[in-house]
Amino acid sequence: MRYEFLVGLRYTRSRKRAQGRNRFISFISLVSMLGIALGVAALIVVLSVMNGFQEELRTRILGVASHVQIQRIDGGLASWQQVADEAGRHPSVMAAAPYVQEQGLLSFGDAVRGTMVRGVIPSEEDKVADFARHMKAGAFDALQPGRFGILLGRDLALALRVTLGDKVTLIAPQGLVTPAAVLPRVKQFEVVGIFEAGMYEYDSGLALIHLADAQALYRMGEDVTGVRLKLDDLFAAPRVARQLAASLSEPGLTVADWTRAHANFFRAVALEKTMMTLILFLIVAVAAFNIVSTLVMAVQEKYADIAILRTLGASPASIMTVFVLQGTIIGFVGLAAGVIGGLLIAHNLDVVIPALEAVTGMTLWNKEVYYINELPSKVLWSDVVSIVSVSFLLTLLAALYPSWRASKVNPAEALRYE
Repeated sequence: MRYEFLVGLRYTRSRKRAQGRNRFISFISLVSMLGIALGVAALIVVLSVMNGFQEELRTRILGVASHVQIQRIDGGLASWQQVADEAGRHPSVMAAAPYVQEQGLLSFGDAVRGTMVRGVIPSEEDKVADFARHMKAGAFDALQPGRFGILLGRDLALALRVTLGDKVTLIAPQGLVTPAAVLPRVKQFEVVGIFEAGMYEYDSGLALIHLADAQALYRMGEDVTGVRLKLDDLFAAPRVARQLAASLSEPGLTVADWTRAHANFFRAVALEKTMMTLILFLIVAVAAFNIVSTLVMAVQEKYADIAILRTLGASPASIMTVFVLQGTIIGFVGLAAGVIGGLLIAHNLDVVIPALEAVTGMTLWNKEVYYINELPSKVLWSDVVSIVSVSFLLTLLAALYPSWRASKVNPAEALRYE
């Protein structure tokens, strides 16, 4: 072992015989290690939870929305089958389904709610969305042409106070022109299913009917609003949308992907993750720069030792290496403890959260509010590597200045009063 490492390690360890200032320096070193460990563990846990939330919300949104939508700019799409066939030739497109989407007003008894009405073909829609998996009552394939059945989101059904078998009135904004006035189009639909996607936007404001019933109610003939596509890689949606916009033969089509439809939401999540990362890195920075005070006190305490080493032939670079190693060892131990603790907590949140709720007597995770049964967590090793790299760099930078000052100690001045 090189003597620089041996001396640096010895200065770092807390010894039972250490007294006075030596013991205080060892205590400050321990506090620095704990601070770095807590900061790194907090970073890993928070980023893992935010990654889990992002993935869970993306899964829930895309379980109802589509990866890519193709519509006409000026109205209904008549040749939707041709468009679906052309889009299906793209190697990334797994399935295509037509849809009709319009506004409507649902009423039952005294309750009235505005909603988005989507007309679908269950067998086709099942290939691009996951409504069948989200059904809480009834069945997705209960939508049959001419039966005028309707599927409601859970919160929408609760607001209307309806259950399976009830008949709700759907009022379409397109009216009938009569000599007396313009009358809205009204049709009764039977509630044949209730779904819960886990997103309030859809559970409280979306109703599904069969495509043929939607075309009849909204007087669209054989036209549809557009075609929904499912891709093999959802992150390739922007690229695929650009390629489809350039390759589709029919003019006047607009191609939009899910990142544009929910751009503000995912941009807000990404911004929140970035700000949380910066805030938590400040905790690591504060803990890392505690090493500065530790090493400054250590240098002051070891003036005589430094002078003796210099008179024995140690170079200024060797003295600097001793104290850099001392600061690096403090940071490395803290980083190792933080990574281990953070990974253990992140992978066992389903145990940690109930335990904390039992100890504190508080509800930390309300399923009724978040619509998710458990706190999601996803550890990305790229995040862990970034956290460790930046934290170690901060630790190393904090150790440089005190170590440089130690290398500048004049042996004669240091030993004058010894």
